[in-house]
Amino acid sequence: MRILYAEDERSMSEAVCDVLTFNKYSVDCVYDGEEAYSYASLSEYDGIILDIMMPKMDGLTVLKKLRAEGNNTPVLLLTAKAEIEDQIEGLDLGADDYLPKPFSMNLLLARLRAMMRRKEEFIPDTVTLGNISLDQKDFKLRCGDKEVVLTNLEYSMMELFMRNKNNYFKTEDLLTKVWGYETDAENGTVWVYISYLRKHLADIGANVNIVAKRNIGYRIEEVSDKES
Repeated sequence: MRILYAEDERSMSEAVCDVLTFNKYSVDCVYDGEEAYSYASLSEYDGIILDIMMPKMDGLTVLKKLRAEGNNTPVLLLTAKAEIEDQIEGLDLGADDYLPKPFSMNLLLARLRAMMRRKEEFIPDTVTLGNISLDQKDFKLRCGDKEVVLTNLEYSMMELFMRNKNNYFKTEDLLTKVWGYETDAENGTVWVYISYLRKHLADIGANVNIVAKRNIGYRIEEVSDKES
């Protein structure tokens, strides 16, 4: 899942981003409200974490502008412990939840999971296609009694393919959605990770594969008995 995290305190941002990345979230980190608004407007996220007190544009203004434009991405607000008025205003403006500072990382992760579960379109912890399943809890790709633990980037790419099985993704789309908006990774990196995933699928005996269509992109498909 892809998260936008807006926090101007660099040490806090680095710590939270490390925790989110370790827990298999793909994270774009920004440091002021204008960046947060720009990123949220130009790209698709599964969730947004907004600190209220930020330079250039505060979190409440970012939230208000996004909701006014019809952006319904779930938003978790980070507030100072005593800012009850900000918490109320944020909920009235369309925030899905708030978390007072300071907070524990485990509580942040729990709030984020709960917020995702409340999305209009429920996203289950396990996604299946053909004879394989992908489990968000332990990052394992399974087929029968065979399984493989995926790395963070492998997991993010496989989840994207499996949750959007009818969609083709261009190389540039995969770079943005898996590696992040400002990635330095090159197009060849996408091919390398697709090769990794194809090998994992073959090793566990999957009846699905990642296919490429010239000038269109990549997608995941079930393979018929004749093709396998």
